Amino acid sequence: MIDIKVPPVGESISEVTLVKWLKADGEWVERDELICELESEKATFELNAEQAGTLQIVAKEGDTLSIGDIACKIDETAARPAGAEKKEEKPASKKEEKSSAVKEQPATPQSAAPAADVKATPVAKSIMADKKVSPKEVKGSGPMGRILKHDVLEALSTPGRKGGDDAFSRNDRREKMSNLRKTVSRRLVEAKNTTAMLTTFNEVDMSRIMEIRSKYKETFKEQHGVNLGFMSFFTKAACIALQEWPSVNAYIDGEEIVYHDYCDISIAVSAPKGLVVPVIRNAESLSMAEIEGKVVELAKKARESKLTMEEMTGGTFTLTNGGVFGSLMSTPIINIPQSAILGMHKIQERAMVINGKIEARPMMYLALSYDHRIIDGRESVSFLVRVKELLENPELLLIGRDPVQALLEV
Repeated sequence: MIDIKVPPVGESISEVTLVKWLKADGEWVERDELICELESEKATFELNAEQAGTLQIVAKEGDTLSIGDIACKIDETAARPAGAEKKEEKPASKKEEKSSAVKEQPATPQSAAPAADVKATPVAKSIMADKKVSPKEVKGSGPMGRILKHDVLEALSTPGRKGGDDAFSRNDRREKMSNLRKTVSRRLVEAKNTTAMLTTFNEVDMSRIMEIRSKYKETFKEQHGVNLGFMSFFTKAACIALQEWPSVNAYIDGEEIVYHDYCDISIAVSAPKGLVVPVIRNAESLSMAEIEGKVVELAKKARESKLTMEEMTGGTFTLTNGGVFGSLMSTPIINIPQSAILGMHKIQERAMVINGKIEARPMMYLALSYDHRIIDGRESVSFLVRVKELLENPELLLIGRDPVQALLEV
């Protein structure tokens, strides 16, 4: 009998939560097969079977386990079931692959038909199917709760009001906080309580960047295989500004200030289990395409809970984009022990005075939250103004200064 224990996952992590068993108790498992998911305060990871055998579950889903605790046992002396024999998979022919792909492709219904057992008139069923309305959203007023035509029309006219079984519901539910959510809560409170946090604002005209994206997005994708997004522009601008204002890229360690000659940019990502902040290492040395590739890679891993501890630790400066959710203005909280975080927001057309004339321009508010203990007002404002200048004149991102001035050496 082999004990499968919770492995060490980080220097500061002493316990994890068993999220989900991927195999059932008593089920046969192969060596290195995934058997359960564990969640630490920073990431989710999986546990593998060390030997083939019969699984004996010790810990239950939702249990909090310390490092070294036994999660399960494997009886490697058990006889392999007849149905668990290893089979050599022969490569399928192209014809078989095509046939399989056709079979596995789910049919896309033209309309969401209501369940067969729902009591509704034919006309009501037709309207619900056409408008993709769930029968649960409609409260039937006919005999025995039968859904009539006017019931569906009423539900469509008042989409914000619950009907059916959910009408006037007063149910509550409690869920245990995950380790990740606990950590996010603790760190946010710690940031508010241990830093002299202040926020300065500015706005940037996104016209030039939007023109560049519109003109080159197809060519960029063909050449590099990734979309040309806003994050690469902001990352590049932040890296240039951070190297000009090094205190924004530093942090306080006791009675010392630690400065960085590199820019490890943390990207705040909203994952299914909470906020995570993976890091793009040495962003100052990456091209636009490499930055966009890393953003896509890290965001995908975050959604799938596949981020490693190394990918989530470190970072010298953070970018967060609340604009993707529609935020027009916010004050982001510092990602400690870093000293500053730049918040991007929704791009919205506003009336701006350009050369004495009012024009509609795509504008974005920027917010820089910073630790006033290490960053002075002059530095924070100058940093944000520099970011604004770089974004409004993207050609400056190439060498950090105006190409004509560089040519003339002025």
